[in-house]
Amino acid sequence: METTLDPSVLRRRRTIEANSVVTRLGGVLCVSLFLAGWIGMPHALLDAPWVRLAAIGGLAEILFSVVLAVINLRRPNGRHYERFSTLGVVSDTIAIAGLVASLQAAGQTVWPLLSMAILTAALRKQLPGALLAWTVTSGILGVAVLVHGDQAMNPGDLSVAVLSHLLIAILSGTQASAYGRQVHELNAARRQLHHQASHDALTGLPNRARLTAHADALTGRAMAVLLLDLNGFKAVNDTLGHAAGDVVLRAVGARLRAALREGDLAGRIGGDEFVVVLADASPATAAALADRLRALICEPVDLDGQTASVGVSIGAAVRAAGEDADLDALSRAADAAMYREKSARRASAASTS
Repeated sequence: METTLDPSVLRRRRTIEANSVVTRLGGVLCVSLFLAGWIGMPHALLDAPWVRLAAIGGLAEILFSVVLAVINLRRPNGRHYERFSTLGVVSDTIAIAGLVASLQAAGQTVWPLLSMAILTAALRKQLPGALLAWTVTSGILGVAVLVHGDQAMNPGDLSVAVLSHLLIAILSGTQASAYGRQVHELNAARRQLHHQASHDALTGLPNRARLTAHADALTGRAMAVLLLDLNGFKAVNDTLGHAAGDVVLRAVGARLRAALREGDLAGRIGGDEFVVVLADASPATAAALADRLRALICEPVDLDGQTASVGVSIGAAVRAAGEDADLDALSRAADAAMYREKSARRASAASTS
């Protein structure tokens, strides 16, 4: 199962995971060369069992992190993305801390490498992740000093390592958190602008552009279009005011949303006109919905102690599957049907008066 994310979030995730794959593969190469005795410390270090064990364990953990990064790179919107990202950070932290602690125990000064684990955690998990990585790496380094004493590190150097890495964790974590908040705010603003560009500000219903995009996605499928025009709406505006008219329009919009099936879409195209696009709809389906909407829209609207009522004229046009009539063509046909209904209603009212 995948989640819908902003494109900028997906791009950022892909960039992070691609970099992670490259850097982790670099780590695999370095550890492999170290185990072969070709780079790094004196070859005699490999005779120390804890060094070789830490290197082999670290290699396995980095390879595990590479697999997680590849999965996340392929599916940056997968539901397990955050879980795999966290597991990768934990695996990286343990691998780096274990290898550094074993080399420190062998008398080599490599503790600055622990900052890599902290920076990686800050990039992915911001300040909480950076502080957690600092806690884990400092704890593992402290255990190495307790077990091996001054051979691993003297207490003064341990204090310098712990405090300097705390500073790195705070600085990198706060910067990553600030960047994360900024990205979140920009994405929220982008979503709001996109919504404003594709929806009616008063009712919250989709506008013509959004309806057109939805109808285009139904190309080749059966589709029905209902065009609705409110009757008596001008009288509401004239007698009760435009604020009351706005309340009526919002109520009509809410009733339209409540009456639709999943996959259908209702929008306001201006004034007191609304359009409903029905996916995979037959003439009978369109007629049944039109009857239901007439009954719903005619129900009184509460206006803080007063009520207002409007009627509605509805025209329908239906496209069979495989036909190529677009939204504009169906809207014109529905508009003509709607005006025929209005004319029939007026004629009926005139004959009974």
